[in-house]
Amino acid sequence: MAASWTSFEVCEDLVRRGDKDRYLTTLFAPADRRPALQALYAFNIEVARVRDLVSDPLPGEMRLQWWRDALTGCGHGEVGRHPVAAALIDTIDRFDLPLDPFLELVEARTFDLYDDPMPTLADLECYCRATASALMRLGIRVLGAGDCLPATAMAQQGGVAYALTGLMRAIPFHAARGQVFLPEDLLARHGADIATVLAGRETPQLLAALAELRKVAWAHLCDAGGCIPDIRREAMAALLPIALVKPYLERMDRADYRPFASNCVVPQWRRQLVLWRAARHAQRCGEARSR
Repeated sequence: MAASWTSFEVCEDLVRRGDKDRYLTTLFAPADRRPALQALYAFNIEVARVRDLVSDPLPGEMRLQWWRDALTGCGHGEVGRHPVAAALIDTIDRFDLPLDPFLELVEARTFDLYDDPMPTLADLECYCRATASALMRLGIRVLGAGDCLPATAMAQQGGVAYALTGLMRAIPFHAARGQVFLPEDLLARHGADIATVLAGRETPQLLAALAELRKVAWAHLCDAGGCIPDIRREAMAALLPIALVKPYLERMDRADYRPFASNCVVPQWRRQLVLWRAARHAQRCGEARSR
């Protein structure tokens, strides 16, 4: 299905407004690949915000099922009338993207609709791989580097670090709507509980649990960093969001970190600088390998 250029413009505007960091990373991609990346990220925004658009889980389940139908060809004419879906299907066809990662991402987002606790740390890491990591792997394919194993490995590890960090930053937002992504086994290990998080109470036990989760994020980030020297330059734009993990984790590691306050903010200007420096570093690495 060929999408109109207007559909891609809708995606660009949605990503610029709803996911500024990822939008900025697309500017480092070749001009002919940017619309496809923005279609991926617009799709991610659409499924990630389903809970915020519905009053209870059932309508949310129906919206996610609509995306499953659209991806598998069961959406009929409705897909063409939805600009993000039209641009996404066009992108999938053009770049021969596999459907499974998209369907797994939609399935993972089903968890968002409910207030069920995240059982274990392993479950949380699986959620991160099915969402942020999958998006990066798909982006790598769009950029023509799907056969670059180091880039895929970096997406796998870095995506988990990126998602874990984002979920820790969003603790006040999630708690306010009755949701906790911190795994039960991690909280129990430190004597904390979900009720404490939902009440917005900062306790030594909760801070200890978050400190352990940050160590897990740091470990994934370290593993991702080990792939940098071997990734192809073409894959860089899809992996750039990983560069933002370090400054956020560093802020959370400070003694004045408060999980329910707003003191864990990296200013927009600094995030742009971090992305620019990471892109420059990747370019220099690519030039050095080509010599």
